[in-house]
Amino acid sequence: MKKIAVLTRDCAGVNAAIRSVVRTAFEQGIEVMGVMRGYDGLIDGELVSLDRRSVSGILNHGGTILKTARAKRFFEESFQRQAVKTVQDNNIDGLIVIGGNGSLMGAHVLASKYGVPVVGIPATIDNDVNSVDLSLGADTAVNVALDALDKIRDTATSLERIFIVEVMGRSCGYIALQLALAGGCEEVLVPELSMDINGMCDEIKEGNSKGKVSWIVIVAEGKAKAHDISGIITKKTGFETRVAVLGHIQRGGRPTALDRIIAAHLGNYAVEVLKDGSSDCCVTLKEGKPVTIPLEIAIRPKKLDVNSYYWLIKILT
Repeated sequence: MKKIAVLTRDCAGVNAAIRSVVRTAFEQGIEVMGVMRGYDGLIDGELVSLDRRSVSGILNHGGTILKTARAKRFFEESFQRQAVKTVQDNNIDGLIVIGGNGSLMGAHVLASKYGVPVVGIPATIDNDVNSVDLSLGADTAVNVALDALDKIRDTATSLERIFIVEVMGRSCGYIALQLALAGGCEEVLVPELSMDINGMCDEIKEGNSKGKVSWIVIVAEGKAKAHDISGIITKKTGFETRVAVLGHIQRGGRPTALDRIIAAHLGNYAVEVLKDGSSDCCVTLKEGKPVTIPLEIAIRPKKLDVNSYYWLIKILT
């Protein structure tokens, strides 16, 4: 293997993974190309050369130095063939794809349909890659959200108000559940659970009658909008509410130590796996050791143990 390419989505820890891939490859005499703007860049042939110096100083940076884009056109066969042509025209012997379900699905297409050697590295703040304990970016996203929540808690307590905090999570309640548990929140609304808005409002009124003066509700964006929940609570309880939508701050920020460490291990292992001839798989850590998972399994829907999380959140509030 003489030349590989790396393609990414964006979240904290991705740059650390790029750095690990590049420096591992160069240690073994393998040239590395970076694909700019994800699958769009692979389709359009937008490649840059990466060396040890080009990845210097990026370990602590969020996002991705390679930029990214949502390339819906990649799932049209004509554009897939164009992406494969880019790989062939640039004499690329293998591809490392760093990203979540969409990115890994694209990697599976390239490997299974066109025979391109591909290894994936799971990176998504929702931590929803199947059979992966912890994806790159998830730990940082929760910690960024928690830092904001701690500040909101100060205000909620001081002003004696109910706060509805909306976090990312279109189809997965991972961030919301983690945040509610770590932040000591009173309620959490996630896509995986039915929403008992009347029961929640009854709890708020009962708590208030016993002297509880502040309340924080975490809501995943895929379940409901914070402003809608706020309006319902005010209407049903008569209590004043405030809304905080954390938005894209959860995708950024300096990666935590854990994300940097995971990135170092997985970037290194991905190069080794690709070099040894494996393909159509992603790498992850199980009990601290790097292993591979077939992409066919990794891209299946992941089942989150929502009920046990929710039970613990409720008994601790």
